Amino acid sequence: MTDEELPTIVLRPRLVRVAGYATGVLTLAGVVFWALVIPGFTPGGRAVLMGAGVVALAICHLEARVRLIARPDTLVVVNHLRTRTVEWAEVVGVSFPMGDPWAHLDLADGTTLDTMALQRADGRRAVAAAHRLAALVRERGEARPGTLG
Repeated sequence: MTDEELPTIVLRPRLVRVAGYATGVLTLAGVVFWALVIPGFTPGGRAVLMGAGVVALAICHLEARVRLIARPDTLVVVNHLRTRTVEWAEVVGVSFPMGDPWAHLDLADGTTLDTMALQRADGRRAVAAAHRLAALVRERGEARPGTLG
């Protein structure tokens, strides 16, 4: 299969996305409701309170937006505030140690890259995704064996 024929695969956590967006929307709705209902607030005070709700929603969005995009030639890891693109040849393995909240990419330079898209909270679904990612590393990397520990 050529690079053009390889599919792009997107891996995302399920539980974190649901919880993040639900929390953000409920927080914003609650803050807006109370800003409008509580007497005694000035218009500026109401605006500040609503602004705080928007900030809370934005923070929840940062938590929920994490993902991993496996493109034919690169791997894009989107975490809270940082997005990093690595070549397949840079990735030597995938580790998901018991007790760690998310998986890690083991890189050729000896460092690891947190992959918050594969979160332990998703249980077997996350472990299956980590195995799938390890298989992609073996398939798309430079014939380096992927590890999963």
